[in-house]
Amino acid sequence: MAILAYGLNFRTASLALREQIAITEEGLGEALSRLRSDIGNVREAAILSTCNRTELYCATDPGNAANVADWLSDYRSVERGELHGAAYVHWDQDAARHVMRVAAGLDSQVLGEPQILGQVKTAYDVARAAGALGPELDLLSQHTLNIAKRVRSDTAIGQNPVSVAYAAVTLARQIFADLEDASALIIGAGETAELLARHLREQGISGMAIANRTLTNAENLARTFGADAMQLGDVAENLHHYDIVISSTGSPLPVLGKGAVEGALKRRRYKPVFMVDIAMPRDIEPEVGELRDVYLYSIDDLTSIVEENARKRQSAADSAELLVTEGATTYTRERRVQAAGDMVMRYRQQASATADSELDKARKAIARGEPADVVLEQLTRALTNKFTHSPTVAIRKASADDNADLLHYIGDIFDLDR
Repeated sequence: MAILAYGLNFRTASLALREQIAITEEGLGEALSRLRSDIGNVREAAILSTCNRTELYCATDPGNAANVADWLSDYRSVERGELHGAAYVHWDQDAARHVMRVAAGLDSQVLGEPQILGQVKTAYDVARAAGALGPELDLLSQHTLNIAKRVRSDTAIGQNPVSVAYAAVTLARQIFADLEDASALIIGAGETAELLARHLREQGISGMAIANRTLTNAENLARTFGADAMQLGDVAENLHHYDIVISSTGSPLPVLGKGAVEGALKRRRYKPVFMVDIAMPRDIEPEVGELRDVYLYSIDDLTSIVEENARKRQSAADSAELLVTEGATTYTRERRVQAAGDMVMRYRQQASATADSELDKARKAIARGEPADVVLEQLTRALTNKFTHSPTVAIRKASADDNADLLHYIGDIFDLDR
């Protein structure tokens, strides 16, 4: 059994391709079930799908990446050739190192962004709830989350965390000299929306509203930041009030179309609007970017801010990489120990059975009236002979074969070289 990490991310795949293969959190359970049923030798699986990546982690037979790629191609109706040039494959310790780098934010578009750790944890939790997580991936999940937390606590990369949400607000601040004169609409009420609201409030935004399909969720978030709340269906009617619109929902379809934005522009008398779409799939129709008075940015447009952030954090990232390498090595060692568990159990059972058998003989001898000290001496000798028989045979054979390496190894095991 081998560990496979197969996926595509923002470095290897276009935004359009990432949209095609993205799987919503609600759809992960079904996808995991299909993956394991469609490919019989995928024993365990977990799927991480975010705006920047979709990755499949599998406990499967070595060399099974092609089958996993074919499955993803069929499941998401994407041409196999499109995946071929954009996908990456990692096995065993390299797979563990990759997953740990992802969870630690070292493979993120914004280096060190904190949300990915929660997303990785959710991916494992969903897999566990779906019955797709067995001993192999469960061990990987424990080591992955442990290393990611250590990176956060032991390196500077965890200080002043920067996210895609922060990058979006930074871009808005560059366009609007003073956010105190601007108003913002956040579409969505999840974790990213909360980060957006926090960053905007810290930058002194004049007015802010939260829109969400479920009004209660919007109201709860709005209450935290002193913002207004509205349902998603009311966005088009109120859109003209806002200078900044940042959208981050989990909707499979766009929530804001070109027509609605055109109507808002007319009511604003064509006063420009700054829009950022950080959802996957996209929340705002790409055609909105064609409008003259709209400045629409996608996730991939945040590159310059991301690169600047990466330069500032590179020193911390170097320390984090050392922790990840250490974690991957420790995981591999523990995995080998786990794999040896059955052998250890059989060895202990064999030893216990031998001891029980000899002890039974000793009890019967005492019951027949044989002296206890004689019986104990016979018991000790019998156990010694039984337990040393196999090592003795191995030592004699290694000596006869002039196998110095094996002799040294046996000496280490039984502490015979001292």
